[in-house]
Amino acid sequence: MAATRDPEATKARIFEAATDEFARYGIAGARMDRIARNAKANKQLIYAYFGDKETLFRQVLEKTMLQVAASVTTDIEDLDTWIDQHIDYHRRHPELLRLQMWEALELGPGQASATELRCSRYQEKREKVGVAQDKGLMRQDMPPGQALMLLMSAINYPLALPQVAEFLVGPDADPEEVRAWTKDAIRRIVAPPERNDSAPPERNDSVPPESKD
Repeated sequence: MAATRDPEATKARIFEAATDEFARYGIAGARMDRIARNAKANKQLIYAYFGDKETLFRQVLEKTMLQVAASVTTDIEDLDTWIDQHIDYHRRHPELLRLQMWEALELGPGQASATELRCSRYQEKREKVGVAQDKGLMRQDMPPGQALMLLMSAINYPLALPQVAEFLVGPDADPEEVRAWTKDAIRRIVAPPERNDSAPPERNDSVPPESKD
């Protein structure tokens, strides 16, 4: 008896294979034949389900945005949890930052996938920063978008460019020490004036304040 086709299972395999392919090779370097082979699917099914290669890339990126939205909090009032969840997610799923870098390189800002989901997600993040500022939990002189840009940069840069992080902090750097310094820096960036010491702390090249005994 012929096997029953399961379109949803096939689509899931295609998405998984396409995510890996685009994260590794970008849009131009990705090969639909390779995606089909790794997904154990007919190449023509990929075109039928998702369209051309760029359209598939955009849908893969959209799906990864849905996954991160379901996995990390936007409640920035609990700053430590917000930082931890973002760091943990990107460590487990390096493909998201890689896909975003390929988007920047190959599509550019003008052609980025500005879907309703993505726009609303960033808008929600800005609004949550604004609420925290109104409550006096974060400095109010910095626009919410600027604050988020700095926070996301502090978290994402060493994960997106691990080779640079290795040059700067060494190949044997403790990931949890990096996390602690990232938290310390972010707290200082967003702290209200009365909570942010004007004098810099005494230099310590190894252990951030929260890690001291």
